[in-house]
Amino acid sequence: MTTALPPRFDITRPEIERVVAAFYEAVRAHPTLGPVFAVHVDDWPAHEAKVADFWANSILHERVYDGSPMAAHVKARNVRPGMFSTWLDLFDSVLSAELRPDQAAAWSALAHRIGRSLRAGVVERDTLPGGVPKLR
Repeated sequence: MTTALPPRFDITRPEIERVVAAFYEAVRAHPTLGPVFAVHVDDWPAHEAKVADFWANSILHERVYDGSPMAAHVKARNVRPGMFSTWLDLFDSVLSAELRPDQAAAWSALAHRIGRSLRAGVVERDTLPGGVPKLR
């Protein structure tokens, strides 16, 4: 698919798909993240394809992703403080294993920006500074 904007960094769609597949293989084996995802994902190939579309949209500017990561994570209701850090650590390890250092660094920076936004919208929206729960 051609787009008007150049990619954020040098990577191909097959490389994105490879990283996504390797990441979710690691997620399924992870003692904390695996059970969280297992509650929501019953079709891993479809989930991985949707996430690959998200990253292709974010990195390659393909317009193939249709969804709202924020809404999906809020709706999950089992995402807790600390999970984003665990997710990002695991993602960074997969990026390092699967990609060249320049690709891994660029994708990691983007993932961490998105992760901060998701954490703020999903977990921190119900807390005050210091993690104190809002009692509405």
